[in-house]
Amino acid sequence: MSHARIAVFASGGGRSLENLVESSRASAFDAEIVLVVANKTGIGALERAARLSVPSVVLDPERKLTPAEFSRDAFLAVESFRCDLVVLAGFLRLLPIPDAWLGRVLNIHPALLPSFGGKGYYGHRVHEAVLEHGCTVSGCTVHYVTNEYDAGPILLQRACAVIDADTADSLAARVFAEETLALPDAVRMHVNEHPRSLAARAKARG
Repeated sequence: MSHARIAVFASGGGRSLENLVESSRASAFDAEIVLVVANKTGIGALERAARLSVPSVVLDPERKLTPAEFSRDAFLAVESFRCDLVVLAGFLRLLPIPDAWLGRVLNIHPALLPSFGGKGYYGHRVHEAVLEHGCTVSGCTVHYVTNEYDAGPILLQRACAVIDADTADSLAARVFAEETLALPDAVRMHVNEHPRSLAARAKARG
């Protein structure tokens, strides 16, 4: 099986990015994080990328590009690094997915989709909604990204309890603990289930 090359897209602190890099370097999956794509300057994800010696690029921080133009530039960067897979890890910008990349872009969402997904459900808004609805269980979902918000095929989910004393912060911390397990597992599942396509792309790269 060929060694996969991954680009991670991030808009915030980069905790999931660091978790993925550490997991890859501990051989949790047969892949390497080779690029970080950010849409903001001065964020923690860029600081972590530098500390972890992962190349990074910042695209359109002033938000002058249309979604289609941003997607074009983002995937040009990804392809210039010969990536096989894109992982959205706290990436908060609309990203149209080119046909050639459908089935090769993963996202992690801090709820059990299809509940609490779609436009406007991100970050603490998700956890606040879970609490407002009186749910007793929450968790996270790793899914393939399509051109509809949070509607792509689900790869895996991990659940955790919601307790009476929870705040959005305490629930977020418990969900994130599940995310640190779910995202490496999902990458491993993707890589293991797509060995032929990875081998073909590796052969094309020479």
